[in-house]
Amino acid sequence: MDAAVFRSLLAEAPLLADGGMGTSLIARGVPVDACMEELNVRAPTRVAEIHASFVGAGARLVLTNTFGANRYRLERHGLADRFAELCVAGVALARDAGAPIVAGSMGPLGIRLQPYGRVHPEDAFAAYREQAAALADAGVDLLVVETQSDLRELEQGVLGARDAAPDVALIASATFTRDDRTLLGSPPEEVAQTVVALGVDALGVNCGEGPAQVLRIVRAMRRTAAGAGVPIVARPNAGGPAEVGGRFVYPATPEYFGEIARALLDEGVAVIGGCCGTGPAHTTAIGTALHDRAPHVRIEFPEADHGERILDVVTVAPPTKLEAKLATGHFVVTVEMEPPRSFNAARLVAAAETLRDAGADAIDVADSPMAKMRMSAWAACRLIHEQADIETVLHFPTRGRNLLRLQGDLLGAYALGIRNLFVCVGDPVTIGEYPHGSNNVDVTATGLLSMITHAFNAGVDRSGTSIGAPTSFFAGAAVAPSAPDLEREARLLARKAEAGARFVLTQPFYSIDPLLALRETYEKVAGEPLTVPVIAGVLPLMMSRHAEFLHNEVPGIEIPEAARDRMRSAGDDDDRAWEEGAAMAIELIAALREEGVAGVYVMPQFGRYDRAAEVVEAARGPATM
Repeated sequence: MDAAVFRSLLAEAPLLADGGMGTSLIARGVPVDACMEELNVRAPTRVAEIHASFVGAGARLVLTNTFGANRYRLERHGLADRFAELCVAGVALARDAGAPIVAGSMGPLGIRLQPYGRVHPEDAFAAYREQAAALADAGVDLLVVETQSDLRELEQGVLGARDAAPDVALIASATFTRDDRTLLGSPPEEVAQTVVALGVDALGVNCGEGPAQVLRIVRAMRRTAAGAGVPIVARPNAGGPAEVGGRFVYPATPEYFGEIARALLDEGVAVIGGCCGTGPAHTTAIGTALHDRAPHVRIEFPEADHGERILDVVTVAPPTKLEAKLATGHFVVTVEMEPPRSFNAARLVAAAETLRDAGADAIDVADSPMAKMRMSAWAACRLIHEQADIETVLHFPTRGRNLLRLQGDLLGAYALGIRNLFVCVGDPVTIGEYPHGSNNVDVTATGLLSMITHAFNAGVDRSGTSIGAPTSFFAGAAVAPSAPDLEREARLLARKAEAGARFVLTQPFYSIDPLLALRETYEKVAGEPLTVPVIAGVLPLMMSRHAEFLHNEVPGIEIPEAARDRMRSAGDDDDRAWEEGAAMAIELIAALREEGVAGVYVMPQFGRYDRAAEVVEAARGPATM
């Protein structure tokens, strides 16, 4: 079905669409975590029965059971290469069930686009394109890119579908959070404006918080879309689900749904149906509203107040001491400390005082290093700052934090007076004491840097909702100068700098060669010199076997043969070996100062903060400009 035929069909009368396929399958006993699309070939009768029930209830437009039939979602089930097979089967099942109009469902990829996730926009485009091609080849009447919470991903979905099937009608549909914005902060007007500009044949809203919200969104979208003559689609959930007895129950009754349907029809929607939690009874109620347009009490809902969307970074506090020192060319020296394995932080605080007296500018507090259980890093930061009177840098890994906890932890850290952040991915739990723990990463390090800089430091959360006032985080990032693919590492560093990294901490190295190579490669790939302040990692060697372990077993650390020879020559005497290791660390720091690095980041081993203090004392001195 091409766009002209689709538009003429909508001009005749609103189309009744079906309801929620996924929740209908779950209601029939399919596990929540099952691959719903695989049922197109593994249990086709179940899928066909649901399609037939919606057709029997009056649905004219039926969406295929292909919502997650893209290679990214299927990858988690080991089915990435079967997307075309599942799409073809899904179209056939809808057609065989008697659907007058078969719409190819294309849901989100399930993995965020950069900078918040790992998917490049061009890869998202390719994934949508191949799914759209499979659906079009199978004979769908139109394509529906739906349930999109990221406007950039919605764009790639539309572009991919158009490229694959330019003559097939196309609907684009977004979903919104409770504050009537997409998850990434776009209000309905922005979504409508963007989608209309892409040339879709209809735009709309589905899923979300329920019928009342969808009515608000439709009204907002109509103000933008009406001038362009683009029809609007509305497919709400049956309200917000509640878990009862291990099952999700949706509160909106078919009768209530019918009332909202009348209000939506009054707003001029061209396609109306249901999403999660809606079954054939809801479809029947909407159909009744379509056929019986008798006068009724108009249902009014308050418009959501989106507020002003702040885009620029607002500075509301003076710079941190670390920020000020870096800005004035002071050669900074920070030291990494590990929180204790208990709630008693007395020794940690005492060691921090020793390092402060030795001349350290700040204490870097690691978060569960090597995936081992420790006191919360921000609690340790607070104790050190209060009791040892020295500024801290909180290591803030994205691993193990879902999006809600990540943002809550940012607010908590700021409330505790912690403003210096070292943003990193963190150590995988598989290497630590709890290998079966959650290893989830909702946001990449680059995405978190962008969120801190362009959202929290501008007074809003990731969805664009106000957090009361802007934060003033001073955030840095990680870089590995000895990475095997240095060009890739340099490109990643350039993205981190663009996302808002204000300084970088390096993995340790033992000559200036990796630093020089990083600078050269960065300028090559970024087209400009590396200007973000570099704080070089210095890990003093303790013994010869310590050096050999680091060189041979720790990824990203390379110790030159000459350095390992010096440690071997020191023999097995602890004091003599330490003297040699400390001497090499001090020599390296002097060379780094000559090269103009912003500072060093000393990493004590085996809890020997007393020995780290010796290196700190030797590292102090005027900056080399």
